[in-house]
Amino acid sequence: MPFIDSMFEVHDGVAVFTMNNPAERNAMTTAMMQNDLPELVRSVRSNADIRALVITGAGGMFSAGGNIKFMKERRNLSVPERNKTLYDIYDWLPELVDLPVPVVAAVEGFAYGAGLSLALIADIILASDRARFCCVFGRVGLAPDMGIMHTLPRWVGLQTAKELIFTARSFGAEEAKSMGLVYRILPAGTVAEAAKALAGRFKHASRLAIRNAKTVLNQSYNQDFRTLGIMEMGAQSEARESAYHQQAVDRFLAKQPALFDWDAMDKEAAKGT
Repeated sequence: MPFIDSMFEVHDGVAVFTMNNPAERNAMTTAMMQNDLPELVRSVRSNADIRALVITGAGGMFSAGGNIKFMKERRNLSVPERNKTLYDIYDWLPELVDLPVPVVAAVEGFAYGAGLSLALIADIILASDRARFCCVFGRVGLAPDMGIMHTLPRWVGLQTAKELIFTARSFGAEEAKSMGLVYRILPAGTVAEAAKALAGRFKHASRLAIRNAKTVLNQSYNQDFRTLGIMEMGAQSEARESAYHQQAVDRFLAKQPALFDWDAMDKEAAKGT
């Protein structure tokens, strides 16, 4: 199924999903919610060659969130008809959260409302020095959605999440980083390429090991210690039987370079600067 208001491309193991509605600051359209994001989930899950995903926006903007014009147009619909869109989101949203690869959000400009919700689904957030964030729902009398009341407290803590949701205030990249929401701040115009470079580092990582670790980590706030331990054991047992693990052990014993070595990649990157 083709993407409508977004673009999707895969190059050398890195998939890039770009919201492409810059005239409206990449506000979430019906096509994005009902077609593009579900298709993103299907595309990544069905392609074993994809090792990481970058989510970004066109035109120097991540996403301004929900489309206010769309909200007004839907006033004449019945409550069940309006609610169907919300229910449909939760058909694909958990699958997006649990994608089996690292997800990097590249935030330029606004990440407001549902745009912030989408950014928080990522595993790592890179932001430009001109990025602005806002849990804007309260400004139009709405409760936050698209999973943000689950993800935001896990990024910044419950008290800060409540403050950001109740006040609906905006904040910049430096404050976002101080909260632990942003991993790295970069000059404007460089974030998307930096995100692709970071995602590209996972090219030689074990997709199985990362998938299993991510699945367990995403449950780490919801399960007790013993239950999480059982999940860890299952994840480890499957990974231990993989060809990747066995090859990695053989390479180590033969004193060959590891296929996936983050420290070595840091040294290579430093040489290029």
